[in-house]
Amino acid sequence: MHFQPENENINFVDAGKKVLRIERECLEQLEKFINQDFTTACNMIYRCLGKVVVMGMGKSGHIGRKIAATFASTGTPAFFVHPGEASHGDLGMISKNDIVIAISNSGESQEILALIPVIKRLNIPLISMTGRPESTMACAAQVHLCIQVPFEACPLGLAPTSSTTATLVMGDALAVALLEARGFTQEDFALSHPGGALGRKLLLHVSDIMHSGDEVPNVSEHASLRDALFEITRKKMGMTVITNTQNEIIGIFTDGDLRRVIDLSIDLQTTPIAQVMTRGGIRVSTQMLAVDALNIMQQKNITSLLVEEQGKLTGVVHLHDMLRAGVV
Repeated sequence: MHFQPENENINFVDAGKKVLRIERECLEQLEKFINQDFTTACNMIYRCLGKVVVMGMGKSGHIGRKIAATFASTGTPAFFVHPGEASHGDLGMISKNDIVIAISNSGESQEILALIPVIKRLNIPLISMTGRPESTMACAAQVHLCIQVPFEACPLGLAPTSSTTATLVMGDALAVALLEARGFTQEDFALSHPGGALGRKLLLHVSDIMHSGDEVPNVSEHASLRDALFEITRKKMGMTVITNTQNEIIGIFTDGDLRRVIDLSIDLQTTPIAQVMTRGGIRVSTQMLAVDALNIMQQKNITSLLVEEQGKLTGVVHLHDMLRAGVV
């Protein structure tokens, strides 16, 4: 079903671009509020022994949830508490070692104002983020971060648009500044994102995804080419490792080697595998990151790597293992 806009002359592209233009202009003006108060707030959060508790009602609450999530994923423990729920028991989630960031564009959110006396009585530091430096919340806080914008992108001046964007950006500025202060690394980020692509790439080691024990295609250096082909067929990895009696890697034989051997008209029954194998083989350790092993596969244009520890065969990792683990 097609609905005709009330204003048939509206240009949606122009309207959308106007919003972007207005919000960009508002963000440019936000820069002047990254000042000494911002530094003080960062120092307070950095020295906090507990968690950062973010509060906000309505749209400020939605933005507050995102700010808390960004803090938590970048090295600053944080969570969101709904001010309305806090008045009915959830305030008990806040401890004396925590710090509160209260968000309200007007700075007069009644739900938050009702909590401030209790927060002060518990001697919990309070940082406010409002668009009005003279507001009750701004005056009650130890530090006020101004998120004032000259106008909303909404043509009615009613829907929170520029103001919520400014709040979100101020929260990002805090989180990233603290990230840098803590020396937060990619590995640290991965630990808080084990289910994400980056987490898999930075947390998974070869030992986590390799084949080991009886799953590894392996024949003796004295085996025949026929024996090797049976092993390749049984283990379904397109290759087999060749080892000596001490389980040391002698070489590798792959499907590609088989095509080369067939062209040479070699007797499959009697030819020793040691005669036609590729000596050595590309090897990695169990503690190598899976993503680094994948890079080797891509550079060498191969699908399998031999895994060894102290010169002994430990396992085999295949490109399919990378795909299953989500490393690729």
